[in-house]
Amino acid sequence: MRKDIEIPPVENLHLAVTSEYNETFKTNDLYVYLINEKDVDLEMVLVLSQGSDGERKTSTMRHKIERLPARSFARVELMQEEVLELRNTFKVSFFEGNRMFEKDFVLNKGQMKEGNLRHIKTLEKRGILIK
Repeated sequence: MRKDIEIPPVENLHLAVTSEYNETFKTNDLYVYLINEKDVDLEMVLVLSQGSDGERKTSTMRHKIERLPARSFARVELMQEEVLELRNTFKVSFFEGNRMFEKDFVLNKGQMKEGNLRHIKTLEKRGILIK
């Protein structure tokens, strides 16, 4: 039965992790964004995130975005710096038209360091873009 389900490949959808200065608390905070570079809106977007390293595992965080317009982005979650010591997986599923799509994004341990940060034009922020 499961072999009969076709989930097509996802293109023009990216995940970004940014480091942003928080003026209120005078800290650098980490935020996860979902970037829709498609020409169509995405409906019922679900994002599940979890970090693990074999021994340790975080709780699974679940986020829902009712509608992500074409050529836009949405802030998904605030990340604690401690989870950067883990491999973080983000499972994204959504509807485009009447079809369901799914894509996994991975932020590897140690990937989020100053030397790897780049300007992300869509967000006008510095961070890591995961395609």
